[in-house]
Amino acid sequence: MTKFVFDTATTINGWIADQQNSLSWLFSVEGGSEPDPAMLPQNATVMVEGSTTYEWVLGESDILAHPEKWREFHGDRPTFVFTTRDLLAPAGADIRFVRGDVADALPAIREAAGDGDVWVIGGGELVGQFFDAGALDEIALSIAPVFLDGGAPLLPRRIESDRVHLRSAAAMGPFARLIYAISQ
Repeated sequence: MTKFVFDTATTINGWIADQQNSLSWLFSVEGGSEPDPAMLPQNATVMVEGSTTYEWVLGESDILAHPEKWREFHGDRPTFVFTTRDLLAPAGADIRFVRGDVADALPAIREAAGDGDVWVIGGGELVGQFFDAGALDEIALSIAPVFLDGGAPLLPRRIESDRVHLRSAAAMGPFARLIYAISQ
């Protein structure tokens, strides 16, 4: 059965991007620019991201001019990008632009995932919509030793402890790795 996993890096005080929607804070941490493969979802056959995350990824590595860089992180996995705007896609990448509610897109995402999992990258508001639709099974956090004074919040939802269950906690280099199961 397909599992929906929100796997991300965050600051100690709960920001996933700074006020300029940048991840430069993460890349300054040892291992932040090239995470240990054990810290990434192993069974993800599909990726999902919001338009802000998608545009940042494209811009950070100049992917439209260098489409081969897309595969360095995304591989050949289909990537669903939720957006309200027309966006460009790198040549050769399997990008599926989605407009509308997460719940309406779930059948297509599940079909694309096959027997694999779905890696919901972010941002936090998009992840919250997966939670609201009952399609968030796990949250895996790599907590970096960084504090920011603002930016994009990790998950802008109130989710009580009866829905979040710690499965594991470990130190991985300078990161604290926490994995929680989410009950619906």
